[in-house]
Amino acid sequence: MQGAGNDFVVLDEMRDRLGLSAAQYRFLADRHFGVGADQVLSVRPSPAPGVDFEYVIHNADGGEVEQCGNGARCFVRYVRDRGLIDRDVVRVQTLSGVIEPRINKDGRVTVDMGAPVFELERVPFDASGLTPIAINGQDTWPLVLPVPGGDAAPRAAVLSMGNPHAVMLVDDVDTAPVAEWGPLIERHARFPRRVNAGFMQVVARHHIRLRVYERGAGETLACGTGACAAVVAGIREGLLDPRVDVDTRGGRLTIEWAGGMAPVFMTGPATTVFEGEIDIPDDLQ
Repeated sequence: MQGAGNDFVVLDEMRDRLGLSAAQYRFLADRHFGVGADQVLSVRPSPAPGVDFEYVIHNADGGEVEQCGNGARCFVRYVRDRGLIDRDVVRVQTLSGVIEPRINKDGRVTVDMGAPVFELERVPFDASGLTPIAINGQDTWPLVLPVPGGDAAPRAAVLSMGNPHAVMLVDDVDTAPVAEWGPLIERHARFPRRVNAGFMQVVARHHIRLRVYERGAGETLACGTGACAAVVAGIREGLLDPRVDVDTRGGRLTIEWAGGMAPVFMTGPATTVFEGEIDIPDDLQ
């Protein structure tokens, strides 16, 4: 499946757990030897009353992660199209909490991604010894990066959308140093759980362009939580309106946030590309 070009292998574990190892998830996500995907999503039975399903996410590097917004849209499309539920609104348990995706009449899917988290210890982000730089009263943080020709120190808004994000303003996403800075930011020592690095270009108060270097996956065509984080950062910095269209390299997402502790709503496409079966080797390392 894919949502704005962010692509997924979706596994049906409603009857039995597959019990895959990190190496086997990496195999599935491998574009040369497996199927190929940014993330592998597992559909599992409800783990608790009041929840319809459990939604488990593994990145292409085999590591389990807390949240994936584009994947959430594909998740609800999958369970609805497979007849696993007959409602258009689903309550889903993720590692970071419960979310509620819903299928709209136009076929796009909206996900209540929950409220953003700004407390640095909860992101988590180590700001010890750093002096923040305020934009419209909101803190941004210098991230020293060892690059050829001398250190760079881009300023980043730091927050969590169930997973950690560092959002940087750039003049033009087409020329932004995503390939150079992305892996340095992802594994920056101040992010103990690593981080998703977002590069945001403000086109207008209702429109941004975005590229994201994702934790454990590299640059993807779209990142749902990254789009949410970028819009939240832009609103807090006084640059954006409460409803923003986000153009990624894979398509358009629409993000809405009323501010404060209000939830962030993300709307975008979710499409099944193909279905199949694959034999997964047992002896992978």
